[in-house]
Amino acid sequence: MVEAAQVRAARALIGWSQAKLTETSGVPVSAINQFETGSPGQFAEEALDKIRAALEAAGVVFLPKDDGGGIGVRMREALEGEYIGWNDLNASNDE
Repeated sequence: MVEAAQVRAARALIGWSQAKLTETSGVPVSAINQFETGSPGQFAEEALDKIRAALEAAGVVFLPKDDGGGIGVRMREALEGEYIGWNDLNASNDE
């Protein structure tokens, strides 16, 4: 199960606002805010599945709690030709 802290961290990792997550997931911004802030009440599993799917489609990988640490998020590995390294970033490859 994805936790609120992971969703907040995932959004920060890819630079998405709650509004952008709403746009891509179809989950109302009020529901996203309610989930992320831990407001009391039941959060629909279907909505959480949509949030997770949208973030994963953007390249986020959710890391489960393991024996040595806590939960987390990271970016999936870029596919061949999809990644521009730091040393190769310049004005000529800006989009």
